[in-house]
This record gives sequence, C-alpha cells and structure tokens, in this order.
Amino acid sequence: MNIKEIQDLIKFVAKAGVTEVEIEQKDFKITIKAAQETERQILVQAAAPAVQQLAAAPVALPATAAPTAPATPAAAPADTENSNLITVKSPMIGTFYRSPGPDKDAFVSVGQTINKGDTVCIIEAMKLFNEIESEVSGKIVKVLVDDASPVEYDQPLFLVDPA
Repeated sequence: MNIKEIQDLIKFVAKAGVTEVEIEQKDFKITIKAAQETERQILVQAAAPAVQQLAAAPVALPATAAPTAPATPAAAPADTENSNLITVKSPMIGTFYRSPGPDKDAFVSVGQTINKGDTVCIIEAMKLFNEIESEVSGKIVKVLVDDASPVEYDQPLFLVDPA
C-alpha cells in the first residue's frame, strides 16, 4: 500500500465518520483511530516486530463554528510597579479587534472596570470572530495591542489591576 492509497483511506474514514478501522495485509498493518472529532491518526506497523512507524495525518472535517477559548490570566512582568497586575493573554493566533465593528465602541478601555466573563475583545481566526472573555475582575490599566493587529498565541493583550 503506497502513501496515496493511505491518504485516500484516511479521507474515506473521515467522511464515513467511523471511529476505528483496521486493515492487515501480509507485510503491514494499518489502524486508523479517531483521536478527536476533527483529527484522525494512522498507525503503520511493518510485519517485522523491530520496525514500527507512526505517522499522524490530520484530516479537517467541516466545522460549523470554532470553539471560543477564554483568555488566560498570568502573572505580569516583574516590574515593581506592575507586580500586582494580571496579564490577559491571547488564547489563539489571529487578528485582534477592540470593538465588534468599525463604527462601534471598544469592548473595554483604559480605566474601565471589568468582571470575570466580560467580553474584552474579538480575535478573528480563519474568518471566525471569537469573543474573548476576561478570566479576572478588575480595572483595565493598559491595552497592549493595536486594533486590527495580528496576535500570536499567548501574546499579552491587556494589563488588569485586580484590586
């Protein structure tokens, strides 16, 4: 069985919605198990017990919406004046937006008090707009990212004074 046939088999299993498929021939064995709803993994074993090969082949399934991950609070930089501040970080890669639309007010601004669960921004990832909620209550001290700027995973977005 060549790599093209294996890829076709993975696509077939993904479309069929099967959770596990096992095929055994004289010189190899293939087991495809559903790791999650959106990924498949394939295990290829040679007939000789000394040789094993593991190849992960993610197969994207159609998704109706991406899950929204809440912002993760963490300790702020070790500045003496910022030692009590909490950093709200980006839970994903995407484009940062401070407001729900170009002509709308920002979700939060410097000096505003927020509660746990309040939406603080939107991050667009793959044409999906994910509302990012605060994990802490407090006062916004600083916005660290410009509007419509790209952000990385775990990049600091806001400084919050929890007092």
